Amino acid sequence: MLNALFEFSLRNRFLVLVFVGLIVAAGIYAMRKLPIDAVPDVTPNQVQILTDSPGLGPVEVEKFITFPVETAMSGLPGITLIRSVSRFGLSAVTVYFEEGMDIYFCRRLVMERLPRARQAIPQGLGSPEMGPISTGLGEVFQFEVKGQGYSLMQLRTILDWDIAFKLRSVPGVVEVNSYGGELQTYEVVLDAAKLVAYNIPIGRVFEAIERNNANAGGGYIVHAQEQYLVRGEGLVQTLEDLNNIVVATGHDGTPITIRNIAHTRFEPMIRQGAVTRDEGGEVVTGVVLMLIGENSRVVVNRIKAKLDEIKKSLPPGVTVDPYYDRTDLVRNTIKTVTTNLTEGALLVIAVLFLLLGNLRAGLIVASVIPLSMLVALTGMLAAGISGNLMSLGAIDFGLIVDGSVVMIENIMRHLAERQKEVRRRASPTEIRQLILRSGHEVLRPIFFAVGIIIIVYLPILTLQGVEGKMFRPMALTVIFALVAALLLAFTVAPVFVSLVLRREVSEEETWVVRWAKRIYQPLLFQTLQHPAITAAAAAVIFAGSLAIASVLGAEFIPKLDEGAIALQAWRFPSVALEESVKSTNRIGQILGQFPEVATVVPRTGRPEIATDPMGVEVSDVYIILKPKSEWRTAHTKADLIEAFDRALKAAVPGTIFSYSQPIELRVQELIAGVRSDIAITIFGEDMDILKRLGDQVVQVVSGVQGAADTKAEQVAGMPYLRVIINREAIARYGINASEILGTVEAIGGRVAGQVVKGNQRFFIQVRFRPEDRSNFDRIKDIRVADPAGRQIPLSQLADIRTETGLAQISRENIHRRLAVETNVRGRDLATFVADAQRAVQAQITLPKGYWIEWGGQFQQLQEASTRLAIVVPLALFLIFVLLYTTFNAVGPAILIFLNVPLAATGGVIALALRGMPFSISAAVGFIALFGVAVLNGVVLMAYILDLQKQGLSRVEAASQGAMIRLRPVLMTALVASLGFVPMALSTSAGAEVQQPLATVVIGGLVTSTALTLLVLPTLYVWEERLREAWAQRRGEAKEVSAPYGQEV
Repeated sequence: MLNALFEFSLRNRFLVLVFVGLIVAAGIYAMRKLPIDAVPDVTPNQVQILTDSPGLGPVEVEKFITFPVETAMSGLPGITLIRSVSRFGLSAVTVYFEEGMDIYFCRRLVMERLPRARQAIPQGLGSPEMGPISTGLGEVFQFEVKGQGYSLMQLRTILDWDIAFKLRSVPGVVEVNSYGGELQTYEVVLDAAKLVAYNIPIGRVFEAIERNNANAGGGYIVHAQEQYLVRGEGLVQTLEDLNNIVVATGHDGTPITIRNIAHTRFEPMIRQGAVTRDEGGEVVTGVVLMLIGENSRVVVNRIKAKLDEIKKSLPPGVTVDPYYDRTDLVRNTIKTVTTNLTEGALLVIAVLFLLLGNLRAGLIVASVIPLSMLVALTGMLAAGISGNLMSLGAIDFGLIVDGSVVMIENIMRHLAERQKEVRRRASPTEIRQLILRSGHEVLRPIFFAVGIIIIVYLPILTLQGVEGKMFRPMALTVIFALVAALLLAFTVAPVFVSLVLRREVSEEETWVVRWAKRIYQPLLFQTLQHPAITAAAAAVIFAGSLAIASVLGAEFIPKLDEGAIALQAWRFPSVALEESVKSTNRIGQILGQFPEVATVVPRTGRPEIATDPMGVEVSDVYIILKPKSEWRTAHTKADLIEAFDRALKAAVPGTIFSYSQPIELRVQELIAGVRSDIAITIFGEDMDILKRLGDQVVQVVSGVQGAADTKAEQVAGMPYLRVIINREAIARYGINASEILGTVEAIGGRVAGQVVKGNQRFFIQVRFRPEDRSNFDRIKDIRVADPAGRQIPLSQLADIRTETGLAQISRENIHRRLAVETNVRGRDLATFVADAQRAVQAQITLPKGYWIEWGGQFQQLQEASTRLAIVVPLALFLIFVLLYTTFNAVGPAILIFLNVPLAATGGVIALALRGMPFSISAAVGFIALFGVAVLNGVVLMAYILDLQKQGLSRVEAASQGAMIRLRPVLMTALVASLGFVPMALSTSAGAEVQQPLATVVIGGLVTSTALTLLVLPTLYVWEERLREAWAQRRGEAKEVSAPYGQEV
């Protein structure tokens, strides 16, 4: 079939050129339509269920809301994990599903169970709803709303109803989360003394507002042969409407209105979060969430275009100032990929020219690069793969041209030999015949050699989880490109040669090849003369690499530099929001003094759509950095973080700081439930015991070398003012518990309805005057009316006391848990965790019913390593099967297979020299390396066997074959390794993930090329000598020098 395809292409060159045109057209179309992002989205398949329940503490939220929701979701098909967080007034349950399940199907399953959860939750305590359908990469655009002379409440209203409302209509936008500012309400400020004077129970106020804020329909009437719709309009529109609502009637029949017992005003809703920026105080910001599966670059461009429209209709002086734009990261990352690919292609072309000595031949080989890439882009579009750092960045143009290199080099050599023989330029007919003969010689080796590279990428497709989402697109893209390159080597490259190489071909080798042969020939002679020493040297090098590998250490995946830092500030749970805001202002002031910082945006607590259930004691500080060319304080991000940490700890005492990156932080939280590298999760039921164990783990882990930002979840320390109803007392006075609870609600503010004005909606909030709720004594003295009209102090109807309780309850698969989290700096992940596990096991004794699990990136590393333990042997087995299929003999297959350990040797040594630990990125590099390392062995061994079939002895075949195949072996090795050099040396955005992969391939190709050129021919000759010696010892008179697969 290969021969038929090859011959068909040369006979039908016009059809081949048409085929090239179709490739170009399809590729350009795919290039325009392909989604572009910075990195693959590794967020797990998950659905978030949020329930607001103002006034409930964490224990009540867990009991009445979280547990019913978890119970309702349990048993859904495909569930792998259920996590939950119960905080004051909020329940957040996250349901994780198996990878591969359609997210819309998952949400439908959850939606079907929500009614069951709502039925189990007591009436009035909250209604669970699904969170936005977004991912850890969903926050693609963030902006501040500014306006000189506008209050925070006014700016927030403009954001909610003039900006966010319109941005939600942008295709690809799933939600716009308003963060910061003050949510406007129509507030009814009750005077406790006037309630007493008029003898009005507080419940009557709530009832009056609700009954006086409604519309009604009266059907229609017919008048004068026309139909009139009847409408009753009684919705509250203004503060004056509220003031005129009648609450009760006095003894003399005089109506008592809201105006008589309260005053009304515009006031903010009680806040659970705030945003500051730099050192300028509180601000109002919007966070745009992208719909899962959308193209971030396209969506952000749509958002910007929509904002340009919105700005025209904003009130005078109001502006929108973006401070985070995902396309900046996308642009920088794609620039890194483009630069690396361009530089790699130029290096490949330069090597081809230097070794082939013919510019036209080099350009023919180089033409395979863009054509293969266009085919790969078409395949990516069809497979739904986005163009990103991993899918495009790991392509090596050297690998792509390897097949064409061997094909063109062999054709060039035959053309030169033919010219030398007939002493004239070959005719077009002779050129086609020479191309056919040359191609037939290498078709099978090229097919199996490139096929081996393709095959070794297939096991990568079996990776799951985070590593699967990162590397499966890369493997598919490389496979698309290699399949295209293989077909092009058999079809397009020979046709281009027949069309372009019609002039005389230089019969002399280039100076580079002559220089290489002068060095190589004596080395080959020495190794052939001393095979035992050569084999022993190779074994010693391999053994040394094993020793080096044992101390490399390991990490999951190198961190991608996002160009920003996400700092977390943790304070005591008892801190008030106002104090947290003061603290973040100070943080912004300190960080703003660093010349590397462009802007600082601290977000404290949670927004109204609580996709991130933080308390007011926690702040996420987004530090947007300037380009590295403008850095002065530090040269690396690690040094800059150390400088930040020193300055902040000195200026902001009593605060724990932790450092990450915006996307990394969000993804880690979604995957592991924590925001740091390592999660040490303690399970049990008693929160006091969990807290004690957590403090012990923090103390132990903090002492392990490499631990940074170690802390435990803040689960306790929240102060409470408890109003415990005295049942005997309220029975004695004839007062219902609802009256007491209504009074308690009015301390913080109870929602009693909405004011609807056009598209805008504002809550009506009923609350006591600040002076009636300013301290414990005033609260105790709030009066409650009994049926006889007597005013009873609240302290006589309830036990009012302060105590310290839980701030948060976290659960995982129905079990309570407490997480201790830590980052790792200055050490590799695996070694650190091993030391930390030993220390925890030795120093901490767990009570019965309590256990510890280690998660985060360490768990991901373990799971990926387990899969690689299956994938790598599978790849090696496939390599050996193809080698055996190529030669139909075990001997050559084993000899070439020895390339694998020596290739791994070079990869290990390269990692050690660059100070890089083993990672999943490096592991993928090893898998790719094994395929490339075998390619040259196949090309060389196939030619040696052909020479031996022509009658040469093993020594002659090995020496001549190695010298003749020196140029193609060097070319394939150099183009493959040099194609990765820009990737290995790049310091641009995103290069961190690519560097281990490129380093492994480059280092491995150095040693595997040495094996192919020196050790492989030597072992092949030595194997014959060993067989002869064995035959003589057994007294056998049998020829043993016949090549494999040929009868003697």
